[in-house]
Amino acid sequence: MRIPRAPEGVEFRGRTAGVVVVRAVRGGLLIGHPLKELRKHIPHVDARIVAIYRGDQSIIPDGDTVIMQGDEVFCLAPTDRIREVMRELRKMDKPVRRVMIAGGGNIGVRLARALENDYQVKVIEHNKRRAEFVASQLNNVLVLQGDATDEELLESERIEEMDLFLALTNDDENNIMSALLAKRMGARRVVALINRRAYADLVQGGQIDIALSPAQATIGKLLQHIRRADVVAVHSLRRGAAEALELVAHGDERTSKVIGKRVDQITLPRDTTIGAIVRRRDDAERAEVIMAHHDTVIESGDHVVMFVANKRVVPKVEKLFQVGFSFI
Repeated sequence: MRIPRAPEGVEFRGRTAGVVVVRAVRGGLLIGHPLKELRKHIPHVDARIVAIYRGDQSIIPDGDTVIMQGDEVFCLAPTDRIREVMRELRKMDKPVRRVMIAGGGNIGVRLARALENDYQVKVIEHNKRRAEFVASQLNNVLVLQGDATDEELLESERIEEMDLFLALTNDDENNIMSALLAKRMGARRVVALINRRAYADLVQGGQIDIALSPAQATIGKLLQHIRRADVVAVHSLRRGAAEALELVAHGDERTSKVIGKRVDQITLPRDTTIGAIVRRRDDAERAEVIMAHHDTVIESGDHVVMFVANKRVVPKVEKLFQVGFSFI
């Protein structure tokens, strides 16, 4: 909800930088234009388009790459400037005010509790006892006992006025159907929690705006513990086909393959790009986000944000950041 209308979004290094995936739609200022014109539209924002998916084809773009309607565009920018970048790719929505959550399970309750003081929130829970329990746990939320696929219930609760409908039950089919129904009845945006990857692939790009996979977040946490280089964060994107990595550059120019080198001097695996560097000086209060250009030099201690369009090359990326045995 902080990063508006993005099918996927992740943040790095204390939320200083983020990657969002935006589907380019008619009305976006950059549609039909090469990426090098992005700087003309937002000259005060340093941002990078790190990858584009056109159908099933992945594109590592350069300045002459033209954004087409329907492209999935992976944008990297300082977190507080992401909205400005997204505006170039699509018309921006009004802020979210009214939220309806289908499912009073743990996820639904935690989300409702996080939103209740700042948004108008309604929760639909089919189990009567559970609905009563949920109501006792929340102060500023209207809890309804009923079926989220019940047209009469949705109509009576003015679903057409909802800015966001989230189907968060533990039943994939129910989540898909209730989200589709809510969309058809006028909800501005709908989100469905979907466990099965096959289902997520089916609904991607359809009437459901965002298909959430709880498994992906879990995978990201697990991957952090099994990576060989110093990987601070791993985010699985595009239903697991791609990854955004945050790696720390250790060592010195003698023991590291990346330290002291310009970006254009580093031999990157295919389908891989260095998007940004998050650097914190000892005397600085907060980290600096540096968008990576061909002449950007990587220093020891830098947090390097990378995008890997094909996760099969991740081991090669990790190997780049491993320190030689002579480093003590």
